[in-house]
Amino acid sequence: MVSLNVSVVLFLGFVFIFQLIQPSHSLTCSTQKFTNNKVYQKCNDLSQLSSYLHWTYDSSNSSLSIAFIAPPAASDGWISWAINPNGTGMIGAQSLIAYKQSDGSMTVKPYSLESYSSIVQKNLSFDVWDLSAEHTDNMMRIYATVKVPENATTVNQVWQVGSAVSSDMPQKHAFQTANLNSKGTLDLTGGQTTSGSSGDSRVKKRNVGFYMFLLLLGIISVLCF
Repeated sequence: MVSLNVSVVLFLGFVFIFQLIQPSHSLTCSTQKFTNNKVYQKCNDLSQLSSYLHWTYDSSNSSLSIAFIAPPAASDGWISWAINPNGTGMIGAQSLIAYKQSDGSMTVKPYSLESYSSIVQKNLSFDVWDLSAEHTDNMMRIYATVKVPENATTVNQVWQVGSAVSSDMPQKHAFQTANLNSKGTLDLTGGQTTSGSSGDSRVKKRNVGFYMFLLLLGIISVLCF
């Protein structure tokens, strides 16, 4: 009977831990479709802000075609996807920002993040084409193709969401942990993204360790009683 109880505890414990870990390997982006039936070679569930990136890298002309998907922080807010050519943070990011105009139509425009208090609408430091945006099912989408440096293997990406736009100028976003950690590296060769912060992985490891400890206590309790 004790052996059976231990087996039950072990089985339930490992099932629970598997469910805790498994979502990090499940790609929500793989089920997403586009109204224009566009197909991208790869997709990634980004680590912050419930955001997703679909992309195709063409090494023959050093171009990166993307579809960035995220929910704005408010219905009249904005979303942004950017490449930072010279760093890993937000300062210096060359951004594409999409938002709903006063007439209700969507637009996407290029901006340069000069500082945390200064954002300037201007042409980016690299070529951009096939630029468009849409808003459906509470999600905004940015479509674009950007030129990346020849023979590049990675790019530093930054993404963000905000809650307001005033006079065609996106207003400051929140400075919560998710907003500050919405950055990382996109591996153009391997297809993976790495987060700018390891906070999520540390939390997951702590959670797994905690539940392993509880599982051990459960086994001991069964053996003793």
